[in-house]
Amino acid sequence: MKVSKLSCSGLTFVLTTALFFTLFQNALAIKAFWHAIAANGGSWLFAATVPVITFCVLNIIFSLLLLPIIRKPLVTIFLIAGAYVNYVMYSFDVVIDRNMIQNALETNTHEALDLVTVKMGVWLLVLGLLPAIVVWIVKIKPSVKPLKEIAQRTANIAISALLILLIAFFFYKDYAPLIRNNSGLVKMLVPTDYVSGLIGAVSKKIESHRPLVDIGQDADKGPTINAEKKKTLIVLVVGETARAANFSLGGYERETNPKLKQNNVIYFPNVSSCGTETAISVPCMFSDMPRKHYDAIKASHQEGLLDIVAKARISVLWRENDGGCKGACDRVPHQDIVQLNPEGLCQGGTCHDEALLHNLDNYINGLNNDGIIVLHQIGSHGPSYFERYPQEYRQFVPTCDSNQIQDCDHQSLVNTYDNTILYTDAVLDKTLTLLKSHDDKFATAMVYLSDHGESLGEKGLYLHGTPYLFAPKEQTHIPFLMWMSDDYKKNYRINGECVSDRAKQEEFSQDNLFHTILGMLNIQTSEYQPALDILDGCRQS
Repeated sequence: MKVSKLSCSGLTFVLTTALFFTLFQNALAIKAFWHAIAANGGSWLFAATVPVITFCVLNIIFSLLLLPIIRKPLVTIFLIAGAYVNYVMYSFDVVIDRNMIQNALETNTHEALDLVTVKMGVWLLVLGLLPAIVVWIVKIKPSVKPLKEIAQRTANIAISALLILLIAFFFYKDYAPLIRNNSGLVKMLVPTDYVSGLIGAVSKKIESHRPLVDIGQDADKGPTINAEKKKTLIVLVVGETARAANFSLGGYERETNPKLKQNNVIYFPNVSSCGTETAISVPCMFSDMPRKHYDAIKASHQEGLLDIVAKARISVLWRENDGGCKGACDRVPHQDIVQLNPEGLCQGGTCHDEALLHNLDNYINGLNNDGIIVLHQIGSHGPSYFERYPQEYRQFVPTCDSNQIQDCDHQSLVNTYDNTILYTDAVLDKTLTLLKSHDDKFATAMVYLSDHGESLGEKGLYLHGTPYLFAPKEQTHIPFLMWMSDDYKKNYRINGECVSDRAKQEEFSQDNLFHTILGMLNIQTSEYQPALDILDGCRQS
């Protein structure tokens, strides 16, 4: 058949599009459904209904959406977006939901380019671009009788709906527990997954522009911090994608924290994150809401921890090396290290985390007030782990020097990731050295915690962003540590042994950060909850 003679009716176009999306763009989703059905002892007949249901649902959607004029552009967008989503799901075994879409919308150019590979290009070409070209080549015959086409589409929708109801009648008892116990399966369906995720993310963005809600208006310095001759300075380091499983301070068999081990830090081995992606965890940990009651939309237009600290007349500085503070620093002084571009530490739009300390000594020398400095690291951000550390920290070899981490053998991938933790250890050690050099002027302390963890191929999962309900421990179990100078412990009457005992015996989470920092700075406000302050029970009267 000549290309010029390729033609079809509007209804055939809808049916063909639904069939293509069912067989190709949703092959991963159907396979995942079949795997779940087999794992639960389901019948082959039940499994056979999955592609039928998928086709019927898509047929209804496309019958409603693929109208003349917009149908070809719309299908083209669905094809290319679906091909990319398929590549990400296939390569990293992640689910594309609203949080992942939000994360993608907030990703900077360099982070996005980390995902660009030859394999991705081939995937987009075969599953997206070539089918899109066919869509534009095919001539869709205009309907002579519009009412007839409407009747055909209505009948098409009715037949699909009837088939869905028929299958539901016989297999509802099978589908109900399957979906309830594996809700992530539905989020794999293309294009409904990313379309609904995009709508949710955009709605959240719109909601975030509501009037700002003030909190902690009564915040003020307490008697302890006001009475001390030395000013108080705290450095809060927010890590990126560091998982507790690979910290030797927490029992990991490899020595990934040699420097910190020599600094008498207090390590908390049982700490969980608020989310599994930066866009959720960072604003959550700086908000006054615990994870169980965290509302991302509310948090986006409400003041947080650093706003309260500033209201208490304590100096605040946020230094950024990970593409944005996700709203946590919007109303306080902040610097983007990539824009400062310190020589020798930045290349190609990214910086190694030592850049966060660039000229920080000058800032501290000029500080004549109590203060907090937040350093937001790029840490262990994947998939290009090999780019996160200088060559001298390439201690564990061989390494996976590629962003195609799913193609590396597991040990090489772990080696590369461990090198990022080793480098973080060195950066934190240099941060402590900087703080100690100002002991004559300040009572100092440092707190470090990661925003979330990371999967390195365990259970077939890579990276992070798995819905929290189903997320493996590797993505939610985070490192958390604290260091306090002798002057700080003396001035604030902190019993170090008590803190160490609590760290070993109790479980904590990012819920504790908000109140612990308020307590460490002796800020008096109605927002402060002593029960969530890790140090509260260890302050001697």
